[in-house]
Amino acid sequence: MIAGLGTDLVEVERIAAAMEKQAGFREMIFSATEIAYCESKTNKYEHYAARFAAKEAFFKALGTGWLTGTVFNEIEIVNNEDGKPEIFISGETADTLNPMRITNIMVSLTHVKAMASAVVIIEK
Repeated sequence: MIAGLGTDLVEVERIAAAMEKQAGFREMIFSATEIAYCESKTNKYEHYAARFAAKEAFFKALGTGWLTGTVFNEIEIVNNEDGKPEIFISGETADTLNPMRITNIMVSLTHVKAMASAVVIIEK
């Protein structure tokens, strides 16, 4: 059963600026796997922005916003072997969210030069 829907829209330049100005921002927000993926892309900031939007959309889908006991880089957006994006939750964030009994998380990403967007659906 669908328990939540979230969407987010991000300016790519805003994410690029934050990464260039704030030391540690990239590592605080993104997992090592996400960083390796985005850094391998020609337009890397579009990919970072889409993943940032997915993390924001995920919290909106929860209906709680950001929660104490959750960490952005433990909400990981990775592409499966077919290229489909998926969300994986790990660490303290997984422990915090386990009582919510989430059974499935669906995510869709899109990005162009200036904007990135994501939609997340949570099922319980």
